[in-house]
Amino acid sequence: MPIFVVTIDYLRPLEEIEAATADHRAWLRGLLDDGRLLASGPFVPRSGGMLLVRTKTQDELEQLIQGDPFAKKRLVMYTIREWNPVLGAERLA
Repeated sequence: MPIFVVTIDYLRPLEEIEAATADHRAWLRGLLDDGRLLASGPFVPRSGGMLLVRTKTQDELEQLIQGDPFAKKRLVMYTIREWNPVLGAERLA
């Protein structure tokens, strides 16, 4: 199953992002619990964040992202790239 790198760039002030962060992290927890999310976290300094996600297709991932509270509130921009890990790939299996 493909792995995707999703970068998130904030479009709104950090105060608006922080107000939606608990809901965003609850959404992420659901992806983690069902095995689709491999890792997530904010950039330092906090200008956005990154997700490593495993889904069958990019279309499936794009549908999932529509459920993110950040997306629903139009707080962020997503960039999706399919990733082919080579070294360390066995750790992601």
